[in-house]
Amino acid sequence: QVGLVESGGGSVQTGGSLRISCGTSGYDSNRYSMGWFRQAPRKGREGVAALTSDGLTSYSDSVKGRFTISQDNAKNTLYLQMNSLKPEDTARYYCAATKNRLAAGSLNFNWYNYWGQGTQVTVSS
Repeated sequence: QVGLVESGGGSVQTGGSLRISCGTSGYDSNRYSMGWFRQAPRKGREGVAALTSDGLTSYSDSVKGRFTISQDNAKNTLYLQMNSLKPEDTARYYCAATKNRLAAGSLNFNWYNYWGQGTQVTVSS
């Protein structure tokens, strides 16, 4: 069973940076694709970034050039480095995993089977 635990969220001012982490367990990086998603109040869940088991990345247009997804297999941790943060980035951020190879690199949350509890990121203007 895959376990995912997010950490590192917090409050930051516009233009600031934050790195959130996702500790993983029961997870084989050679078989799973990982993703970061977010959900703001009264909005649907949005795919932010994805990382395939081959190391390929994909990003939503809203964060491309500002956010970077990465993974440290030795530490069993997935990261999301967020730079040039904007108030519209305020949301609860979730990491997710899928074994479905058809979902590799997808930003569609329906493909992902395993989810963490999320960590809150708040960007003030």
